[in-house]
Amino acid sequence: MPGARACCFLIPGDWSIPTGGYTYDRRLAMALRAVGWGVDVRFVEGSWPHPAAADLAAAEQVVASLADGTLVVADGLAFGAMAAVVARHRERLRWVALVHHPLHLETGLSDAVRQQLLNNETQALQHARRVVVTSPSTATDVAAMGVPRAQIAVVEPGTDPVNTRLRPALSSGPLRLLCVATLTARKGHALLLQALAGLTHLDWTLHNVGSATRDPDTAAHLRALAAPLGDRVVWHGEMDAQALQAHYASADVFVLASLHEGFGMVITEALAHGLPVVASDGGALAQTLPADAGLQVPAGEAAPLQAALVRVLTDAALRERLGAGARAAAARLPAWPVQADRFAAVLEGVE
Repeated sequence: MPGARACCFLIPGDWSIPTGGYTYDRRLAMALRAVGWGVDVRFVEGSWPHPAAADLAAAEQVVASLADGTLVVADGLAFGAMAAVVARHRERLRWVALVHHPLHLETGLSDAVRQQLLNNETQALQHARRVVVTSPSTATDVAAMGVPRAQIAVVEPGTDPVNTRLRPALSSGPLRLLCVATLTARKGHALLLQALAGLTHLDWTLHNVGSATRDPDTAAHLRALAAPLGDRVVWHGEMDAQALQAHYASADVFVLASLHEGFGMVITEALAHGLPVVASDGGALAQTLPADAGLQVPAGEAAPLQAALVRVLTDAALRERLGAGARAAAARLPAWPVQADRFAAVLEGVE
């Protein structure tokens, strides 16, 4: 079976939702198909990574329907939450776990839920023949869960090239800050709003692109925090790719205050658009953002974030210098076909 150019992607929910994890899964599957791989895609519905009994039963049926020897690339959002299902099929299926970031590192979990997720994912990973992660930082996190380093492969996301020479000339007016992130606690919007609340003497607007439905309570809390800032904070919700690209093109600065990221694909997208970046160093972001393309601050701290925002908002020369660094970094980013070749090489070695 090793070397056979066929696999099955096991996806929790709807992979058309514009998150970094789903985009990674979808683009790799499409790129593999483009070079002749047979790629089957199976979806398991449910409230992952907190499945109900009915969700696990339905996932069991999907998994049981796969032929013996199938190479299964399972997104970690479901894989880590279905250890018992994985275990029952460990001998007849070749499991490859695709871990974007360990489930227990999500922000806002109770200690009991965090421990349960850690236990379940640790058990599930014992049955994976290989584990693919999106960054060296996540490789370290997975190794801490007992997975031998030799079983872990790092395949970073690809990036689509952007012709920044076609970037429109920006009109005068407030500097446009852009944040692209689902409205969940881990993404750090609350810290960003706290930092910006002390900068009302400067001329800026913040444009937020990201789903408000994944965590409605957090979304409502953020809107309440932003209310005193009036129309300087705009919530655009979830957007399709074309509308999102328009926001990147019209932004002056990209901002991301995440507490933890398994990679941070929005950072490389910002670099591809030649944008100066202000970001935290949460998780893999410390490696994702080049030093000459942005200002990086400690995750979870509002004061350093505010100080960095002051610098980038008040210093046009700094913005230009960081933008040049972003464009230089963009030229070094790997394209999706290159990363698909690396991913394919990992799959071909799975016995």
